[in-house]
Formats: sequence, C-alpha cells, structure tokens
Amino acid sequence: MVESDHVSECEMRFVVQHCSGQSSEMEHSGGLYSSVYEPNGHAAWADDQQHQDKETADNLRRKIKYFFMNPCEKYKARGRKPWKLMLQIIKIAIITIQLVSFGLSNQMVVTFKEENLMTFKHLFLKDYVDGRGDSYAVYRQDEVYEHISYIVDKYSRLRNITVGNHAYEKKGDTYSPLSLCQEFYRNGSISPANETFDIDAQIETECLEIVPVFPMGSTTEDDLLNFVVHFKRLLNVKIKFTLKAINLQTVRNRELPNCYDFDVTITFNNQAHSGRIKVDLDNDVDINECRDWKVTGASPKNIYYPLLFDCLIIVTCITSLALCTRSVLNGIRLQFVNFCLVRQGKKVPWSDRLEFLNGWYILIIASDTLTIIGSILKIEIQTKILTSYDVCSIFLGTGTMLVWIGVIRYMGYFKKYNILILTLRAAFPNVVRFIGCAGIIYLGYCFCGWIVLGPYHEKFRTLNTVSECLFSLINGDDMYPTFKYMKQKSYLVWLFSRVYLYTFVSLFIYMILSLFITLITDTYDTIKQQQQEGSPVSELHCFMSECKDLPTSGRYRVEGESGSFTCCFPR
Repeated sequence: MVESDHVSECEMRFVVQHCSGQSSEMEHSGGLYSSVYEPNGHAAWADDQQHQDKETADNLRRKIKYFFMNPCEKYKARGRKPWKLMLQIIKIAIITIQLVSFGLSNQMVVTFKEENLMTFKHLFLKDYVDGRGDSYAVYRQDEVYEHISYIVDKYSRLRNITVGNHAYEKKGDTYSPLSLCQEFYRNGSISPANETFDIDAQIETECLEIVPVFPMGSTTEDDLLNFVVHFKRLLNVKIKFTLKAINLQTVRNRELPNCYDFDVTITFNNQAHSGRIKVDLDNDVDINECRDWKVTGASPKNIYYPLLFDCLIIVTCITSLALCTRSVLNGIRLQFVNFCLVRQGKKVPWSDRLEFLNGWYILIIASDTLTIIGSILKIEIQTKILTSYDVCSIFLGTGTMLVWIGVIRYMGYFKKYNILILTLRAAFPNVVRFIGCAGIIYLGYCFCGWIVLGPYHEKFRTLNTVSECLFSLINGDDMYPTFKYMKQKSYLVWLFSRVYLYTFVSLFIYMILSLFITLITDTYDTIKQQQQEGSPVSELHCFMSECKDLPTSGRYRVEGESGSFTCCFPR
C-alpha cells in the first residue's frame, strides 16, 4: 500500500497545535523532539485537545519509524512489496552480465591494438627484440641511415611481407605517402674542444614524402640519398605513415568487425645530444565503421540481441532512478514535520536532518546515472556511431562498482554487518581529518625525495614515481630494492637517502598507521558499546524510541490510510 506524499491543511493545523503545546508527559522528557511551546505562558488545554495532540505526536513517531524500517518490516507494516529491493537484485545481475560482455569485447580490441603495435615494431625496426624498450637506440651516423632505409624498404614491400591484413591508406586513387621529417636548430656552430657554441634556438623542419611503389624502384632510393641528416643540430627524425586493418575476431561475439586506422610514428630522439639516439615506435588508433560489409552465418537478430539487452538495462536503471529519487524526496519532505520546532527558535541538529537523507539512495542514483550513460555509449559503439571504448568503460565500470557497493545497504539490516557500516560512517570525518594531516607530511617527503634522490635513483625521477614508491614502502612492498638501487656516486646523497628512507618508514609504518588503526578501533568500540547498552544515539532516535508499535500491529496500516502528515505539504 503506497503512502501519499501530500498533506491536508487540517492536519497541518494539528501539527502546529501539537508543537505549540504538548502534554506534560512529553514536557518532562526534555528532548528536542518533545519540547513544548506555550504562547503567552498559558497551558490550559481541554482533555479532548490533549488526546488529539497525543495522537498526533504518536502518528508523527509512527511515520518517522516507518520511514526508517527495512523492506521486510515495511511489508509487514503495510503490505508494501519491496519493489526497490527486488529491482536492485535484478539490476545487479543484468548490469554484471553487461559489464562482462563489454569487457570481453573491449579485451579483444585492446589485444588487437597491442598485437599490431608489436607487429609494427618487428616489421619496421631493424633487429628488434621483445623487451628491449628504452634500450633500443643507435650510436653511429651510418646506423641512422641504415635504419631509415630499412623502414622505408619494409613499408614499400609491406603487402608482400606481412602475415596480417594490413594495407596502405588510400585517398581517392592514390596511396597516402610516408612522411620523413627531421627537426633541427636553424643555425649552429658547436665546438666542444674550444668550449664555444653559437646556436639559433629557432627550430626548422625538413620533410620528404615517399609514395609506395611496386616494386621499390630507383626513385625511392634517389630520394633517400638526397635526404641529409644534420646531426650536429638534430633534435629528432620522425617517420609517419598510416596503415589500415580489420579486426575480424569480433564476429565470434556477434559484433560487426571494426576498421582500424593505425597512425604509426617512428621517432629518432636526439634532444639530449649525448651520442645516443633513442628509437621508439608508437601508433595512434582510430576505429571506424567499415564502409561495406557482409556477414554470413549469423542472423541480424542475433547481432542485435545485445542492443535489446542494453535497452532493457536502460529501462531498469531509469525505473530504479525514479524510485530512489522518490524516496529521497520523501525523506526531504519528512524533515518539514519539524517545522514547528524551528518556529520555537530551537534549531534541529544537522545530524538529525541528515538521517532523513539516505546516502545509499544517493549512491544508487549516481550508479544508475552512470550506467545509463555507459549503456547509451555502448549502444553507439555497437552500431558504429561511436568508437570511444575508454569513455564507455569508465562509465560502465564506475556504475557497476557503485551498484555492488550499494549491496552493503541491505547487509546492514543484519546486526553483525550493521556494526561495521556504522563504524565506517562514524569514523569517516575523523579519518578524513587524519589523512589530511598525514598527507601534508607525505607531500613533504615526496618533494624532498624528488629533488634530492631523483638524479641518483630511478624511482625518484618524477613526482609520480616518488609518490608510488613511498606508497609502496608504507605497505611494506619493494622495500629492499629501494634501498639497494640507490647509486653511490655521491656519498653525501647516499647517506642522506638512508636517513630519509629510515625516518619515512619508521614514521609512517610504526606511528601514523598505528594511530590510524587506533582511530578505527576506538570508533568500533564506541559503536559496539552503544549497541550493547541500547541507548539512543541522537534526539531523533530518542523521539522514535517512544513508539512501541510493532510492524505487525496494524497501526502503521491505519496511519498510512489516513495520511496524517501529508497535510504538512502543499498540494
């Protein structure tokens, strides 16, 4: 039986009268929710008026108590089926299935990208070996020319040597050319022997375009011979070209194959001018809808089943969003029952007001919103309107995470689990303040380690790696290598590193972490003691505790039919 959210004006008068003067029994309680307002100092009430006020107060307690009941108690009280609970269970199941399906599809895309990147390195980088990473470099001028010639040669003969379905990009009837560019200082005279130099910091770019010909002829070789690298002023040499491929493995998952454009960039990096030119290959991937396609062996209905499933999830999340939003609005409206208390000049504590704002509903609303957006993006990806897997995965992943976290709300109805949830909620403000103080010390160590140890330790080269290294030390990970790999070129810095690392480990592991654990355990003991003593923890709970009606008493059903507090709000 659904409770009306509206209230009548007559019942509003009952609430105001009740607030302007309560029975002596409630006056002696002394609580915020039972305080008495006596205009002009008079408290003469007729017996029928006192009975009416007491009934109104009982209805108020009953209404608030019903608001904080769990779904099973609400069903016993008014026969109200737990639609939100059943909907959340269904939603968790279908959203998880959707996420797994999208994850498998995304995994194929990521695998296809990574394997193509590895393929390009083996095809175009001379004598490339897996795992070389930053160690792949050239050191002689003739090696630079050999590698450039090797790349151009393999590019021209690509379709005869590759085992994949790679092809050149075509614009109209012509193939897109390979671009060979070098960037160098405009003018420069460098003499290390005399310790003199004259350099023009303006950067110039010189490019050469090579169109693939079949077979590779003398024209391409002549172009390469005319390409002269200015090594003394050289910053980098970049070779760019575009290749196309089709990911056919998605057909197995009843998805249309995507067409890929790989913008390959091979960089010879000489910005350090140290005699070592690092060579790196990277590619940017653009996923497009294939212009013409035909799939046999899978009917169109099977291909579009995932789209129907995504539409079902969107409808489910919209329904859940509407129900949870309605519950949040009901909680906000219920706060206005204390309207008369504000008129007395007594401010209702924010802790009591926030009790009516259910944070779990806010969490479910956020997860529903993210899931709806992610599902729409997923539909656009499957219909080839959009190809941004990363954005879609962020929305779907975050939405699914919040959905599963929301399950904790229903576990909180069990006493053993509820104490853990209450502990987390009570300790959260203190934890935030504690982390804020500890974070200041942590940042101090980060900046100090970066500026002092950065030149001598690989893990302290950037602020990001410093933070990751120190966080690992707090958790006891990678501790010995951090001490070991410190270079001993400067004894003073080496000695400083020992003092730095020992003080950090001692401070954060033995002191700060211990205080953090103590903060949580003290809160847990406090909550546990309050539950054992059975004492109300707030004025709101004191007010509700006076209502002794059980969910099966039938009083809630009568009160729900009368809607005694729908009067507090305008129609």
